[in-house]
Amino acid sequence: MPQRLHLVFGGELVDPQRTEFANTDDIHIVGMFPDYASAYDAWKAEAQRTVDNAHMRYFIAHIHRLRDEEQEVSPTEELGG
Repeated sequence: MPQRLHLVFGGELVDPQRTEFANTDDIHIVGMFPDYASAYDAWKAEAQRTVDNAHMRYFIAHIHRLRDEEQEVSPTEELGG
């Protein structure tokens, strides 16, 4: 079965209605997880830990969707190599 990597990260937002971070230097990288279930558990723990701060948000990024080995490389990837 292929690995489906997920990144969990979060931080304080400028406005709770948007997804712009107040300070990108303070983004909390929770970690990289091998499947959605473990990423969800980590996301939920961090979200519950920071529930008292309405500006704090955590996200799950589907890293496995960023790169499909079967597709041709993009022009920017070709520049690097």
